[in-house]
Amino acid sequence: MSRRADVIVIGAGIAGVSVAYHLVVEHGLARTVLVDPLPPLTLTSDKSTECYRNWWPSQDMVGLMNRSIDRLEAMATESGNVFGLNRRGYLFVSGDEERFEHMVDDARHISTLGAGPVRRHPGPIPYRDSPGEGFQGGPEGADVLIGPEVVLEHFPYLTPRAVGAIHVRRAGWFSAQQLGAWMLERARERGLELITEEVTGIEVVGDDVGGVVLSGGDILATETVIVAAGPMSAPVAAMAGVELPLFSELHLKVAFREHLEVVPRRAPMIIWSDPQHLDWTEEERVALAEQGRADLLGEMPDFCHGRPEGGADSPYLLALWEYHGRVQDPVWPLPEDPLYPEVVMRGLTTMVPGLGAYADRLPQAVVDGGYYTKTVENRPLLGPAGPGGLHLASGLSGFGVMAAAGAGDLVARHVVGAELPEFADAFLLSRYQDADYASTLASSKSVSGQL
Repeated sequence: MSRRADVIVIGAGIAGVSVAYHLVVEHGLARTVLVDPLPPLTLTSDKSTECYRNWWPSQDMVGLMNRSIDRLEAMATESGNVFGLNRRGYLFVSGDEERFEHMVDDARHISTLGAGPVRRHPGPIPYRDSPGEGFQGGPEGADVLIGPEVVLEHFPYLTPRAVGAIHVRRAGWFSAQQLGAWMLERARERGLELITEEVTGIEVVGDDVGGVVLSGGDILATETVIVAAGPMSAPVAAMAGVELPLFSELHLKVAFREHLEVVPRRAPMIIWSDPQHLDWTEEERVALAEQGRADLLGEMPDFCHGRPEGGADSPYLLALWEYHGRVQDPVWPLPEDPLYPEVVMRGLTTMVPGLGAYADRLPQAVVDGGYYTKTVENRPLLGPAGPGGLHLASGLSGFGVMAAAGAGDLVARHVVGAELPEFADAFLLSRYQDADYASTLASSKSVSGQL
C-alpha cells in the first residue's frame, strides 16, 4: 500500500519530535509523519542529563543555543512550565591557579560571542543567587568568583582547595521527557501521525527523494524526508546515498540516593574543571591492576560533574564523568562498567569533600547512559543534504536535549523556506566541502565544548 505525506521524519527522539512539532504547530504542515520502531523518546533521549547552557566556545553554537533556550522559555511559558525548566546554572570550579586564569580568559572570550556579560566577585556588582525553581529573574552571562573565601561564601559545601569558580547563568535543566511529551501531544492534536515501524529504505527518484519503505511493506510517498535517527542516523542517511561524518562515544551516568544531603537541593550543576588522581589505597591499586583497570590509576580527566535530580524532597544526585573515551558502533544493551559508581563518587569527593562520608559504603546507585553521536568538531548536522528533499537533524552529540528546540526550529525553517538565522550555514553537511573549514579541522583549532 502506498500513501502520501507532506514530510516524513525518521526518528522519534527529542530531535525528531522537535522537528515534527515545529513543522506541524509552527508552520502548519499537518500531513507530517513521525516514524520510529520504538516508542517516542526511549532510545537515548530518556537517558539524558537534561541540562542546557548557552556557554560554548563557538559563536555559531552560542547562537544555536541562545535560540534554543529562547524556544524553551517560550514553550515553558505557554505550557505553564510543565517540564520544569530552571536557571540554576553551571558552576565550573578549579583548584589550580593557572587553569583558573585560563578559564577566566575563556569566559571573557565566550562573553564576546553573545553568551552575556562577565561579572567579577569581589567587585562592584553584588553576586545574585539563582532562583531555586523556574527560569525567570536570573542574570545572564557568568559570575567569576575569585578566591576560596568568595567561593565558599556562596557554596560552602565545596572544597577549600577551590581557587575560583565561574557560575554560568543562562543554564540549568528540565525534564526532557515532559518537554517531548508536551510537544508530541500538541503536534498530534494538529494532525501529526506517529507510525511505529522501522524505515528499511529511502526511495530516490532522479535527484530527489520520493518516499520511504517501511518494514511492514508499505511505501510512504513524500518529497521531504528528515533524518533524525540519533545514533542510527548514518545508516539511515546511507539509504539515500548520503555518507555522514559521524561516530559514537559511549557515555554513562549514575543516579545516587544521596541520603546524607551533602549537596543542597538548590545547588547548580557543579563541575570540577581539573584533572585529578583518585585516592586509592595501595591494596586497591594492586587489585585494580590485577583486574586490568590501569585506566583508573593514573591521571583522570577533568569535568567530573553532578547535580540534584528531582524536586525538593528527592534524595537523588545525578553524576557523570567521561573517563572511558570509548568510541564504538552503538550496541544495546550498553557495555557495563561495574566500577563506574565508585569512580564517579570518588571524583566528586575531590570537589565536595562531604561526599567522602560514602567512602566505606556507596549509596544505592542506578547506572544508565547512551551514545554521543557526533562530528569531529562536535557540531550538529542541520538542514538539507544529498538528494533534493532530504534534510538532517543529526549529530547532536551530548547536547541533543538542550539544542533540540533550536534544531527543530532551524530544520523546519529550511523545509518550508522561512527566514534562517545567521548561523544556519554553519551546521550544513556542505561545510566540509569548504577548504578553509577543512583546514581548521586538520589543524585542530576547533574546540568541542564537551564536558
